[in-house]
Amino acid sequence: MAKAVGIGGLFFRAADPQALAQWYETHLGVTEMSKGVWQQERGPTIIAPYPVSSDYLGSQDQKWMLNFRVDDLDGLIGNLQAAGVAVETSDEWNSYVGRFARIHDPEGNPIELWEPTDQSSWQ
Repeated sequence: MAKAVGIGGLFFRAADPQALAQWYETHLGVTEMSKGVWQQERGPTIIAPYPVSSDYLGSQDQKWMLNFRVDDLDGLIGNLQAAGVAVETSDEWNSYVGRFARIHDPEGNPIELWEPTDQSSWQ
């Protein structure tokens, strides 16, 4: 059967696309956004619709949230905080699938950072 084999892209509006692309590169290491291509490392991707009533994504006006897999959540949190980026954490967000933190980009878009529990299965 024909099927989707991965995320091909994420497209969203920005008041200042170049500045926002630079922010993602500086703080999260997402390179080549200005060229439209980022080669990510192999690993799991979760696609999960939530009920309209859910507050998991933030405000009711928020229709999506970007989630980045990270290899060192504590290190990234330290770098973000040192750069003045507010980081939200909660022990309740830690689960059998990994650890999580939340930030917002300069335009207010929520970003979830996820360090999966079992990174050995990414091969």
